[in-house]
Amino acid sequence: MNTLTLNVKGMSCMGCVRTVKSLVSALPGIERVDVDLGSGRVEVTHNPEQADEQTIRRVITDGGYTVA
Repeated sequence: MNTLTLNVKGMSCMGCVRTVKSLVSALPGIERVDVDLGSGRVEVTHNPEQADEQTIRRVITDGGYTVA
């Protein structure tokens, strides 16, 4: 398992936190998703053979958020 930390912009409420968690958690190989609304940090523990960084970034941006 790898841990990926991303800075996500556009999250403004707990609904956004739930949305990002749901989007990322739906991918295969995701073990854990932690979102810190205040800092905009999203930490994802994942199996890189099932969900690589590019895929995780894409699902977040497709959800309407910006990954810095």
